[in-house]
Amino acid sequence: MTGPTLPRLEVLMDAAWPAPDRAESAGWVLRAASGVTQRANSVWVREPGSDPHRQLAALREARLWYRARRLPLIFQVFADHRSAALNALLDDEGFTRQSETLIMTLDSSGTGHQKAGPAGVEISEKPSEEWLQLWWSVDGRGGPAERETAHAILEACPALYALVRDDDGAPAAVGRLALPVGEGGAGGIYCMATRTDLRRRGFGGRVLTALSDAAEAAGTGSLWLLVTAQNRGAQALYAAAGFQETGRYLYRQERPKRHLTGC
Repeated sequence: MTGPTLPRLEVLMDAAWPAPDRAESAGWVLRAASGVTQRANSVWVREPGSDPHRQLAALREARLWYRARRLPLIFQVFADHRSAALNALLDDEGFTRQSETLIMTLDSSGTGHQKAGPAGVEISEKPSEEWLQLWWSVDGRGGPAERETAHAILEACPALYALVRDDDGAPAAVGRLALPVGEGGAGGIYCMATRTDLRRRGFGGRVLTALSDAAEAAGTGSLWLLVTAQNRGAQALYAAAGFQETGRYLYRQERPKRHLTGC
């Protein structure tokens, strides 16, 4: 089976991590989630286009939309020839470049045959309190309100949640398999997190294998995951499991405007 194209992956990624507050304008999808994660608080330019006048008008509208929510204006820009005109516009406007991220994919048979999976990995359809606590302790930014927003994002897309315990029975590592409904039988691996004191002991690999097996059992023909360009260790883990780089994106953020002060 051939994996999704980059434009299709963009749709899947948006569905797998849906922002609760969103609007569309001129092919741009404006997304907000009270500042919780860059992905859910960035503009996805679904239809980049090349008309500079149209892009400038859309940029003005986006500025107003995010300003009303007291959020910075951030774009999620994919490394693709379609983004050339957008990047030129953002360069002219002085937007930063940050958080380069690899999109890695894996094609599988998607036979729907159940596998036993690694022993001791718990799979559930909802994130338990233990699952949330471990994930947020590793990847979370903020307090209870931010965690509740993140929780809502997780449950807005059908998913499976994996948790593996250490020898003492405490949660050691977690992960999430997003299964967007009606999105072509592809699944996304998200929220891979291992307790800092238990890294490089195989717990993350067990979670990844369990989620991959669960995806195949569900008839999912391909998987994708996201990993920052700086995270070489995670990239090695995913490459060993058969994932290959399919694309990249980065975030481009508007610099704060400096206002004149004094006499």
